[in-house]
Amino acid sequence: MDKKRVLFALLSILIIASFLRLYNLAPADKSGSFSPPGLYADEAMNGNNAQRTWDTKDFKIFYPENFGREGLFINIESLSVAAFGNQPWALRLPSALFGIATVLGIFFLALTLYDDPAVALMAAFFLATSFWHVDFSRIAFRAIMAPFFLVWGLMFFLRTLKRDGTRTQAILGGVVYGLGFYSYIAYRITPLLMIITGIGALLTLPRPERKNSLKRFWLFTGTAVLVALPIGVYFLQHPADFFGRTTGLSITTTAAPLQDLMMNTVKTLGMFNFIGDGNWRHNFAGRPELSFGVGIFFLIGIILSLWTLWKNRSASLTASPSDKLRANQKKNAAAALITGSWFILLLFPSTLSNEGIPHALRSILLLPPAMLFAALGAAATYRWLRAHGSKPIVDGAAIFFFILLVAETYTLYFVAWTNRPEVQAAFDYHDYMIGSQLATLPDQLKKYVVVPDTTGTIRQDYPISLQPILFMTGTYTDQQRTIKNITYLTPEQFASFQQPQGSIVIKL
Repeated sequence: MDKKRVLFALLSILIIASFLRLYNLAPADKSGSFSPPGLYADEAMNGNNAQRTWDTKDFKIFYPENFGREGLFINIESLSVAAFGNQPWALRLPSALFGIATVLGIFFLALTLYDDPAVALMAAFFLATSFWHVDFSRIAFRAIMAPFFLVWGLMFFLRTLKRDGTRTQAILGGVVYGLGFYSYIAYRITPLLMIITGIGALLTLPRPERKNSLKRFWLFTGTAVLVALPIGVYFLQHPADFFGRTTGLSITTTAAPLQDLMMNTVKTLGMFNFIGDGNWRHNFAGRPELSFGVGIFFLIGIILSLWTLWKNRSASLTASPSDKLRANQKKNAAAALITGSWFILLLFPSTLSNEGIPHALRSILLLPPAMLFAALGAAATYRWLRAHGSKPIVDGAAIFFFILLVAETYTLYFVAWTNRPEVQAAFDYHDYMIGSQLATLPDQLKKYVVVPDTTGTIRQDYPISLQPILFMTGTYTDQQRTIKNITYLTPEQFASFQQPQGSIVIKL
């Protein structure tokens, strides 16, 4: 495939990816609509931490509030909030940028794995137009960083182990991969994937070349360990934060854990083509995570990968290549092993939990291997049709399919999903609007907000439902509340409250 055509196609895909992740992220004016509508409490909690972090310059490795969150995303958000203010889109902009960069990363990863520009371009295109990935690229959740760090880290890791790999690639890859441990809890299972990948990649090399690659392997590993060391030390000192909410959500707490594991596995596998996440915040509730055509290619890609492994099962990875064909067979088998291992291992963060299965957020690290399988299936299907059918008709159908996929994602996200009342409720739109209105009132005006369903004194980290209002008004700390002239009251406090003249009271 001509390099200029590949570059043009890749740039086109990145433009599409950028449009789907940045369009309507911020309202055109203060009264305009934007998507997703509102500001979910967990996003706002991140924002409140981010604002306080910027004000105090206390950038933390881990933020223990709200069940605990790795700190990198919040620290990045603090820069965005400082630059653009307390707006939902300022919190979500880092997610969009990570999402776009992941589309570029999966192109280079697929090219490294399969050495096939067509597969690489299709993997990037399918990820760029994935509703699943577009959705989380527009929400201020730290989980969107996990695919980015794993895709880029794995790509550098594979290039490091090649015969022409360099120490620079090993160090850069180790830094990128190590930073992933500051992203999302599901990332912690990825060292198993790296071990399998390392073994598979090394075994494809002739024995004389493995020694140098092994040195770069240890350089990559050492760099990654050093980068991840601070958060590792933190968890050793705070073991409760390491487990956090996962202990309470684990299937080990249920009456029949093995049965639950099997059922969760079936539901998680089924979410790709049959019934997806039912949470409106994560998905168009119940819709399969993959579009129909992409889902078919995904299944074809899995079958092709299994067939490749079966054909090369007899010492194909350990024998030295005698010719180019044999070398390609080994490379394809290694790619199938890596992608398959990735898919199987990353099922566990979702299947081992007992809440909201299938769960698109906990399964977010399954997105890249799913797109790799789909790209492999699509490329093989296209080539088969080109070989057995009319080339103009096949090419026309392929172009129509790509256009249809872009149109489907745009329509589904920006028209059908965004305007659903369930989506507004899922993103606490009502609380966001109250916070926005309060933020427009003058600081000189005394404002009292009565918060329901709470006990005791209103605190910075409680209740979580108050976080959107705290963020929009910039009143997360006592000092900020004094400056803004806003007081939050519990129902008990309000019962004996005497409203000052010239003040306003808002009951949530």
